[in-house]
Amino acid sequence: MSAEPELKIVEPARKKGRSVILLALVGLVVMGGAGGGVWWWFQRGTAVAEAAPNEPALEKRGLLTFEPFMVNLADEGGTRFLKATIALVVEDEAVAKQLEEAAVVKSRVRSDILELLTEQQASALVTPEGKESLKSAIKARTAQALESKKVIDVLFSEFVVQF
Repeated sequence: MSAEPELKIVEPARKKGRSVILLALVGLVVMGGAGGGVWWWFQRGTAVAEAAPNEPALEKRGLLTFEPFMVNLADEGGTRFLKATIALVVEDEAVAKQLEEAAVVKSRVRSDILELLTEQQASALVTPEGKESLKSAIKARTAQALESKKVIDVLFSEFVVQF
């Protein structure tokens, strides 16, 4: 009788060091992401707070309103038009009242806006970027007529482009 040796299958020992290192790396990535998120959140809050340090609070601002504008646009053929109701946000109610009562100044501002609107093309006005660009242009153009008064924002309460 020959005795056959028993073969035992021996599994290699697991390397615990690898899994600990992998776990530590995953932990570092998660903590780094969380730290970056917290940093971004606080930076965002600081940037918003610093964006308008000298501007008055929203409830203290004044509003200079205009009758709706209806203009032909600068597109070829002259068949497209824009109807927009626009208001200018100014520093405070006293400034808004002063501008409202100064008929010549208000008419000059309305005329400047009207001229600017007639220079626009329909394809640009229907995009969000086009509307933002128009707001910036209105602020810049009206600043000349209002001299020392500051236009803080331009609001559209109606904006229809006919194609």
